[in-house]
Amino acid sequence: MGNHSLFVTPLYAGLLVLWYVALGLRVSSLRRQRRIFLGDGNDAELQRRIRGHGNFAEYVPLALLLMAILEASGFSIYVIHAIGIVLLVSRMLHGCALSFTRHFAFGRISGAGITYVLLAVEAVLCLYQAVVGHWLWCCAA
Repeated sequence: MGNHSLFVTPLYAGLLVLWYVALGLRVSSLRRQRRIFLGDGNDAELQRRIRGHGNFAEYVPLALLLMAILEASGFSIYVIHAIGIVLLVSRMLHGCALSFTRHFAFGRISGAGITYVLLAVEAVLCLYQAVVGHWLWCCAA
């Protein structure tokens, strides 16, 4: 539980940011095409794209923060990679569903559900690390 360099979290952060940029470009492209420069103009497709992009911005930073905390605390690299892969897949499912398709129920529901479960798992793992760290600190004192 020492000071560890982060090298797994930056990999997934980089991949996720590239996906975030792609989602943002989809919003910008449709805005330009439909000449809707503010709001959504009551355009259903634009609303979906905006929500796909916005939802990503709402959930991914917290998931990456928890992932970085776990990595920095010395948690298993395999678990950190699993978290990163699951986060990337869930966000791609959700983003594809809202930004690239008209029939988006499966990707949206599964992507959101997986993200919620992943956040809960990360929270429990962070709590575990905190308890173990406090216990070790108390026993060492």
